[in-house]
Amino acid sequence: MFKAVKSAKTKEKNSITLFETQNKEYDKKILLIGVFHGEEPQGYYLLNKFMKTDLTGIKNKLLILPCLNPDGMAKNQRQNSNRVDLNRNFPTKNWQLTDKNEYFGGLEPASEIETKFIIEVLEQYKPDAIISIHAPFEIVNYDGPAKELAQTISKITAYPVQADIGYPTPGSFGNFAGVERNIPTVTLELPENVPNEELWHTNYPMLQYFAFKY
Repeated sequence: MFKAVKSAKTKEKNSITLFETQNKEYDKKILLIGVFHGEEPQGYYLLNKFMKTDLTGIKNKLLILPCLNPDGMAKNQRQNSNRVDLNRNFPTKNWQLTDKNEYFGGLEPASEIETKFIIEVLEQYKPDAIISIHAPFEIVNYDGPAKELAQTISKITAYPVQADIGYPTPGSFGNFAGVERNIPTVTLELPENVPNEELWHTNYPMLQYFAFKY
């Protein structure tokens, strides 16, 4: 059902790979992204497992990127191998050159291979909605015209909707895709210290929703 359609190599020569369902007829294109932050591997587990499920008769085309930050995941660190927080590295109006801490957004916007890859995906595929899987806040955060979608996800997962994450996020992917490009963009924050199988039980219906109903 899935085919690798786009890939790149990171600084550490790990692969970033985008997979796509091969259904020629579809209503919408949905992009699902895992592991912006290397110490948040839950999305990698969920998306890889989801790609092995039966998706016969799906309504939408799914674009799945199980792991955007393989270098960070290998090191169990938030940033990539250049110590850049990818979720602060996008060329948004509010991007800032900040101190080199765990939220460092790079020396300039879109400086990172991983960031460029996602920008190319958006330009090439023009998704109708985006779900980015993070941890650990156990909320459904959203950017752009995604309030109704976030509320639907909340009903499925029982994670509460929270429009504001609670702190500034200059150069974030949500700002880039949701606010500035008007693509409904949901940041699904999973709970931490929860077994993967429990996360699967909670979130599998949500993933099915994007395949069959949205």
